[in-house]
Amino acid sequence: MTEQQPYAVGFSAPAAKVLGTLPEPVEDMVWDVLDAAGDPEGEDVRHASVGQLSLTYWVNRPLRRLSVLTITWLG
Repeated sequence: MTEQQPYAVGFSAPAAKVLGTLPEPVEDMVWDVLDAAGDPEGEDVRHASVGQLSLTYWVNRPLRRLSVLTITWLG
């Protein structure tokens, strides 16, 4: 069985700005969510929430790329 390459991750300008202001544990949580985000099933635009953190991202499966559109932290 061949192992798939991980998805490349990009951030929209607003999402990158929010990422830069998050406390380190929350930023780590963003990356944990994105590590689990590249599954082959489901819609191309997805929303994930963990506690007070929400991400909206687009999955480009043919290019194996995730584009984070929004990050919301209610902390």
